[in-house]
Amino acid sequence: MRVLVTGGAGFIGSTTAEMLLDLGHDVVALDNLVRGRRDNVPGRATFVEGDYGDVRLIRSLGAFDACLHFGARIEPAESMTYPETFFANNVAQSLAMLEALIATGTEKVVFSSSCAVYGNQVLMPIDESRATGPASPYGQSKLMVEQSLSWMAARGRLRYASLRYFNAAGGTLAHPEQHSPEIHLIPLAMDAAMGRREVLSIFGTDYPTIDGTCVRDYIHVTDLADAHVRAIEALDKHSELTVNLGTGTGSSILQVIDSVQRVTGRQVPVRAAERRPGDPAEAVASNILAREILGWAPQKSLLDNIVADAWVAHQTI
Repeated sequence: MRVLVTGGAGFIGSTTAEMLLDLGHDVVALDNLVRGRRDNVPGRATFVEGDYGDVRLIRSLGAFDACLHFGARIEPAESMTYPETFFANNVAQSLAMLEALIATGTEKVVFSSSCAVYGNQVLMPIDESRATGPASPYGQSKLMVEQSLSWMAARGRLRYASLRYFNAAGGTLAHPEQHSPEIHLIPLAMDAAMGRREVLSIFGTDYPTIDGTCVRDYIHVTDLADAHVRAIEALDKHSELTVNLGTGTGSSILQVIDSVQRVTGRQVPVRAAERRPGDPAEAVASNILAREILGWAPQKSLLDNIVADAWVAHQTI
């Protein structure tokens, strides 16, 4: 297959591009390098620097068997301050890209969505029948693209899979988790353990959870990549899919910190900070539908395994 990977210089996009290449597919990795890193892009991929919302550029690339759309702004807290940036980037540019892909004859789109579309939920785990209610412009932007894809599929314009995943983590030697700025717990905790940052801030210690800190469902990036590959194949039988990707098990911030300390043998200095707007207390996935439809099951997503892989990769940064 010839596959377009937007956000191909990002953490998840580059890992998935590598997996596609290992399976013998032809990959075009597109990224504007505003947040992505050029050295993340697999050497065997064709790299194109540019915006995925650049209609002329997308059309110039020709038809693809599938597009995996990872490109997006991803910081929920930032979206609370600059919602217009997230709607312009995540929604408007995505719709421009989809229009261009349709014009080229590209029929399959696998969309990198998020559990943020569910907003603040109380009952866990969350399945796909749960009513959506984003608590941040970031989550709203993901839901708006999902809704647009659904209308396009209903009119026969394309086939799509919307993958609502929870917290991507882990990493490989070739593709460590590395963002600028870094906002994710595990690499931040490792930086604190290594002395690269003075202290790790815990945003909220009074949530109604097991220990007062937020609970999240952490999924290894290679398990996410595997699901994206499977989703392309599933679109041979389905015109539209919406599935969660997660383990079904939640870990609190303090449990993650304990895992980092256990794996690294180092202390993580922490301090309590105020809650951040838009952060739900808990987000844990039901992955039954992904297992049934995609034949997918996480293979590397036990917490200590995620942290161990992240630690090996993080030391190369």
